[in-house]
Amino acid sequence: MALTMLDKQAVNAQKSPWTPELTAEFEREAKNPNPCVGSTLLSETDKVRVWMINLQPGERIGFHRHVLNYFWTSVNGGHGRQHVHDGTTVEYTYVPGETRHEVYGAGEFKVHDLTNLGDKEMIFMTIEFKDSANKPMALPADVRKVA
Repeated sequence: MALTMLDKQAVNAQKSPWTPELTAEFEREAKNPNPCVGSTLLSETDKVRVWMINLQPGERIGFHRHVLNYFWTSVNGGHGRQHVHDGTTVEYTYVPGETRHEVYGAGEFKVHDLTNLGDKEMIFMTIEFKDSANKPMALPADVRKVA
């Protein structure tokens, strides 16, 4: 059975106003959706995109948009905070090897960020499936140069 984020217990979850800086960044993403769901695009084929996220303690990956079915795996575990497009701020603890699968129907998406609240680097692998209900968003040209 594939686990999703709906199966994951948050350490902390609340709806409270975001800082003006976070709100402004979220509004910028809404006007110009960010398809980069990781720090580095490692590989891309006609079927998948393979991303890596490396976050040092206190480091954050900004708002990005998930429209494709995908799964992520926590490589080394950690503790992080996300601001989600529904206005919720959540904190999760991740264990090494933990994997979650997400599926989006036509027109569905998720926008969130991720901050490393722990005292060691947090590493995630994310695999997006291009044959999802939504079309893949175009990536910036400079992202593909890395892959």
